[in-house]
Amino acid sequence: MLQDTINIKVNTTTKSRISEVNWEDLPFGKVFADHMLLMEYKDGQWQDAEIVPFGEIGFHPATSAIHYGQSIFEGLKAYKNQDGEVRIFRPDMNAKRFIESCERMCMPIIPEQLFVECVRKLVEVDQNWIPDREGYSLYIRPFMFATDEFVGIRPSETYKFMIFTCPVGSYYSEPVRVKIEETYTRAAEGGVGRAKAAGNYGASLFPARKGQAEGFHQMLWTDAKTHEYIEESGTMNVMFVINGKLVTPSEESDTILRGITKRSVIDVAKHWGMEVEERKVSVKEIVEGIRNGSVTECFGAGTAATIAHIIKMGYRDEVLDLNPVENRPFSMKMSQYLDDLKAGKEQDVFGWTLKV
Repeated sequence: MLQDTINIKVNTTTKSRISEVNWEDLPFGKVFADHMLLMEYKDGQWQDAEIVPFGEIGFHPATSAIHYGQSIFEGLKAYKNQDGEVRIFRPDMNAKRFIESCERMCMPIIPEQLFVECVRKLVEVDQNWIPDREGYSLYIRPFMFATDEFVGIRPSETYKFMIFTCPVGSYYSEPVRVKIEETYTRAAEGGVGRAKAAGNYGASLFPARKGQAEGFHQMLWTDAKTHEYIEESGTMNVMFVINGKLVTPSEESDTILRGITKRSVIDVAKHWGMEVEERKVSVKEIVEGIRNGSVTECFGAGTAATIAHIIKMGYRDEVLDLNPVENRPFSMKMSQYLDDLKAGKEQDVFGWTLKV
């Protein structure tokens, strides 16, 4: 297949399931749209992509992704604006991050233009699945996994790239409680923390479960060497307002996933004239800042939640209370701005949305 012309076959379903959906109750990630996109890599190149009815896929018991973890994914969203136009938020950024994940996991890259067009075309086919209610969207999950039927340890020579979509409401129904994690590690320098690899999330489940048993939603991950510096929070990047400045852990380390929502928050904040610092952020600075009032806002930034206000932070045997959400002018304004931008209520001065 060559990338000058992108050929995507479309085989639509004969029986839509959209009438079966309870739009008043949309649990995140459990309701799936009518179609999915499939594209295979073999003989050293990507074959033509095809959109087919959503359904199960089969696996050989020796499928190498199951045994050796060559599996990566992305997450992004599509929205309907006030006029019913469909727009996807920053798919080019997801495409670039997917390439970085491919390279780190020794998988064949998907060129940015091809990735974006695959996403755009599937959303076009299933655009009726995009909720038109405020705060709702169509979650898009592109992913790739190794498919060699072989249990020798080497990079696979064949792969499958797929995309499916889910109509969704809010990821978090309430402000988030996080625990500063000082025992377990999300990622170490030289590892795969910057890749959006499936194994990163699998490794986080055990400490997350322990934290949930203590009443927390997510972990606030710290560096693997010393556990003195904050990195990210569960499924999100983490950001703070400290003495009027927006502060967030630097992405110079290869242990932190490059966040698209985080990058968007930073760009908007700078556009508004706010001072931004991307640097090492110590646990001590944040804990003391919450105690003395210099940390006035703390929130997670991610595709699923957009802005997730952090209301409580567990540190060892202490639970620290942060400012009430209504007393957070920056993150409240940012959350509304990003929602309005995606819904077409704000002018897209950054050129971030792709019209379908």
